Amino acid sequence: MPFSSSARKGGDGRLTHALDPEDLGPQDACGVFGVWAPGEDVAKLTYYGLYALQHRGQESAGIAVSNGRQILVYKDMGLVSQVFDEATLEALKGHVAIGHSRYSTTGASTWLNAQPTFHPTAEGSIALAHNGNLINTAELARMVEDRSLLDGELDLRIDAGPGATNDTSVVTALLAHHPGQSVEERAAEVLPQVRGAYSFVWMTEDTLYAARDPQGIRPLVLGRLDRGWVIASETAALDIVGASFVREVEPGEMVAVDSDGLRSHQVSEPAPKHCLFEFVYLARPDTRMTGKRVHSVRVEIGRRLAQAFPAEADLVIPVPESGTPAAIGYAEASGIPYGMGLVKNSYVGRTFIQPSQTIRQLGIRLKLNPLRDVIEGKRLVVVDDSIVRGNTQRALVRMLREAGAREVHVRISSPPVKWPCFYGIDFATRAELIANGLTIEQIRTSIDADSLGFIELDDLVDATTVPKDDLCRACFDGVYPIPLPDASELGKDLLETPSGPAVPAVQPGARTPDGLAATTAGAGAPDSLRHP
Repeated sequence: MPFSSSARKGGDGRLTHALDPEDLGPQDACGVFGVWAPGEDVAKLTYYGLYALQHRGQESAGIAVSNGRQILVYKDMGLVSQVFDEATLEALKGHVAIGHSRYSTTGASTWLNAQPTFHPTAEGSIALAHNGNLINTAELARMVEDRSLLDGELDLRIDAGPGATNDTSVVTALLAHHPGQSVEERAAEVLPQVRGAYSFVWMTEDTLYAARDPQGIRPLVLGRLDRGWVIASETAALDIVGASFVREVEPGEMVAVDSDGLRSHQVSEPAPKHCLFEFVYLARPDTRMTGKRVHSVRVEIGRRLAQAFPAEADLVIPVPESGTPAAIGYAEASGIPYGMGLVKNSYVGRTFIQPSQTIRQLGIRLKLNPLRDVIEGKRLVVVDDSIVRGNTQRALVRMLREAGAREVHVRISSPPVKWPCFYGIDFATRAELIANGLTIEQIRTSIDADSLGFIELDDLVDATTVPKDDLCRACFDGVYPIPLPDASELGKDLLETPSGPAVPAVQPGARTPDGLAATTAGAGAPDSLRHP
């Protein structure tokens, strides 16, 4: 049975990502990967690159490959390992490829919104993958309409079926319309008009492109293979495919790779605002960002937590895995022994099937179970990365007390999350954020901890060694580095209007102008279309 037919949706239409659909934690952005490497198996390189980036998005995955004559896109709902098998990858032959693992921040979680997106043009085709979230999607969609793309010399409608409703499809349509220009020239014209967070990788039949927003909110790095180049969301993806790290793609920069080599253009004035939450939670600990390993930053955060919020305790334990490095740092600085007091079931993923009411009553135990021998009779310091609604921490504290913990002192390696993110992380709404309505003492009482400490914002910033003004801290302090439009032009379902989306998608089996197949649906695509 294809995965997409077994996935369940919560009441808001999203795939269920947690044991309790009412207690979604901060949901990751997306992962992007691109490779230009003649003579290499670029589809498999992309597959392994996406595997390294799976933590950034678990709803759908896709790969686009070109052999110089045509682009073939294969995508489906589910994890990378569920979407692709050996036979599929063997069929994706070429010298340039891009890939994407998605968590939806604009547009529903359906096959049509899976990426890479695809559009034919008068001169060829474009496939694009996006990590981030745009804030002027409505404006860009109006640009598509104003340019009358649907009535131009190339009919982009292809099929009369339902279309994509994500911001990525809008950008793809704008790039695809470039009469009298090269794709590169068109991108240099379009990108300065795109506002929000974006790390794009895209391709034509013979060229790999990448671009990062002027703020550089989401990460994007450049790597070198013996016979080619790699672009990825995180350095961990470079490591897994054997590419050497060259540098980060700079804020506002566009790069292109083809048979003439690598070239770079600064298309927008840089104004760095790297996402602070990447350091806390989103990025893999083995990733390198802004010159530092994320693991080292998180350990330093834990040290600072111990200095600011000491506790009389017998053992420091993490909430695995995102709390582990900070717990190590806390133990180092406090002198309290570090231990593993919780066992995580690694096979309960973010696409976990919604449990029945009976199973849900077991709560957090399906994901975490206490080691009673370790924690019984102990005073514990429990280190976690963030508190969103508080339900998870409340259940965790209760579970630890039931397992015999004498005291439970909770330490959080981020400041209280009080504001929603519009740049690619899907938090709860502001009204649902526990820190937005309660004091820290009230939160402590709510989760029934003996004490509670959040790292101070300035301590967190100092731990990264990145200047405070070069970081986006909006979810913590409400200061949004890119001015937001009216609330009516924001939201995940912005393009999902009763009259249909602004930009149509190329449907499964669609044909490019030369008659070659453009997009291949994965096994679950028909079911996804029946259950949007």
